[in-house]
Amino acid sequence: MFSVTLLTVGKNKEKFYQSAVDEYAKRLGAYCNFRLVELAETRLPENPNPTEIAAGLAKEAALIRASIPKGAWFCVLTPEGKELSSEAFAEKLKSIKLEGKSAACFLIGSSFGIDPEIKRLADLRLSFGLMTFPHHLVRVMAVEQLYRAETIQAGARYHK
Repeated sequence: MFSVTLLTVGKNKEKFYQSAVDEYAKRLGAYCNFRLVELAETRLPENPNPTEIAAGLAKEAALIRASIPKGAWFCVLTPEGKELSSEAFAEKLKSIKLEGKSAACFLIGSSFGIDPEIKRLADLRLSFGLMTFPHHLVRVMAVEQLYRAETIQAGARYHK
């Protein structure tokens, strides 16, 4: 069975977001082995300067690199990434599977972003649009879109 890992930097503190993630993760389990991994966010001063931010992102990058499953197709969620429709996203996941990959890994970075080195490692940089969303809401959106992509591939009725 195909494996999907969602790496997130920072802990989810809101129960209502977690309930939504749990529901979509449960549904997604019918189509793949899904795993959510929360990585520690680097603590920075109240008003960090660019050097402090870069150092924090580099520290997070080490955790991220160590958490990407070996051989997995890797995607970072980032505002400057490519926008895809749900259908195009489903087609992308299908093509990854047809290429023989057995795993995919998605990354949601911290509130300060993602280290440029990690972005360069990505097979795809994906954007949910130009609007800014809370990172915890992006988790819900990511798991829902993964579930939607799997139902599209399976021809299920969820996607209208």
